[in-house]
Amino acid sequence: MRILRTDESRFAGLPDYPFTPNYMDVEPGLRMHYVDEGPAGASPVLMLHGEPSWSYLYRHMIPIVAAEGHRVLAPDLIGFGKSDKPASVDDYTYERHLAWLTHWLEAMDLQNITLVCQNWGSLLGLRLAAALPNRFQRIIVGNGMLPTGETRAPAAFSVWKAFATHSPWFPVGRIVQLGTERTLNKHELAAYEAPFPSAEYKAGARAFPKLVPVSPGDPASSANKAAWKVLEKWRKPFITCFSSGDPITRGGDRYMQRRIPGALGQPHITLRGGHFLQEDSPEDFARIIIDALKAEMAA
Repeated sequence: MRILRTDESRFAGLPDYPFTPNYMDVEPGLRMHYVDEGPAGASPVLMLHGEPSWSYLYRHMIPIVAAEGHRVLAPDLIGFGKSDKPASVDDYTYERHLAWLTHWLEAMDLQNITLVCQNWGSLLGLRLAAALPNRFQRIIVGNGMLPTGETRAPAAFSVWKAFATHSPWFPVGRIVQLGTERTLNKHELAAYEAPFPSAEYKAGARAFPKLVPVSPGDPASSANKAAWKVLEKWRKPFITCFSSGDPITRGGDRYMQRRIPGALGQPHITLRGGHFLQEDSPEDFARIIIDALKAEMAA
């Protein structure tokens, strides 16, 4: 596996991203970057990004949640952000991403986790919680799902998958902007492009859409169905925090509320924004997390 590493200079002076970098090898020679803010002894809030973003997506939420006395961890998935980037699309599989994240989570020995996940962060995070339920205390899903391939994918997703697979042009900053209602400034757009100095660094971003199960015969379909068996018995808090303007995940919140027992009686909310609600409503999203943690302390 040929591994690319984005030069640290590409990340110099990013707006609103003052966080100290942390690194861990998740297999020999393959380095994962993560943000780790707030008191080390506090229960962790794990923020998982998706496609084609990185931990920069959570930059406005991390300080708000950490300031309330919580430890916030935001890893960059392999292929994204400051993490290493295998050079071939074929290097990326759903199971490999899970193995890399699981290695990191277990090596950090995270317990009593509040999972916050969106987009591919949900496809990975919900599998992690189902595989390691004793490590997770609550789940907050924003614009995400755990698909099994049994229901038809939205038309918007099919268009996106074709574009990611075949387009010679893959402008990451522009793609994030398309999923965001507010206008990103040129520095923010540049920050989303920063991990990718050239096209060959984008294999991970191009790989993800093809890894989403869209039929029952997909490689991840049976494993995701098994994870749903766990989630259908999940009685710990499960909160949905979707946005009003996301054509790809719309309706997924109500579906999960019906199937997951821990969703009953929780303060589910719909926030203003597009697919990347961390960009459109970061303070409101952060408040949902803080309130959920306060509710537990008061119980």
